[in-house]
Amino acid sequence: MPLTVLVIEDDEAIQGVVEDALSEGGFEAAMARTGEEAVTLLKGRLLRYRALVTDIKLLGKFNGWEVARAARDVDPNFPVVYMSGVAAREWATQGVPNSIMLQKPFATAQLTTALSQLLNERLAAGSSKA
Repeated sequence: MPLTVLVIEDDEAIQGVVEDALSEGGFEAAMARTGEEAVTLLKGRLLRYRALVTDIKLLGKFNGWEVARAARDVDPNFPVVYMSGVAAREWATQGVPNSIMLQKPFATAQLTTALSQLLNERLAAGSSKA
């Protein structure tokens, strides 16, 4: 059963690339086009999603920074991967802790590697608390 990753990206070409990369990496992509849609999905069914991959500049009133903070409000350790062509330099001040920023364009393998790293860190942190 593949792990479901919520992806927020409004560019259909990039959506396709990200969806293919996740599929090849053993993940299932659930797509959202706006920040509002993503926040609604996260708050309603956060347990269904194992991680968040978000662009920074999104359609609607929420940007990727805000969507990631909303996810972390529900689950403080939720894995977050940002992807951006222009906002990467803001990651240090705007990004949530223990997240990863991928500068567009990036190799698709970088995305699956970043997700695997965050999921493994979460698993390791969870097992050390047992």
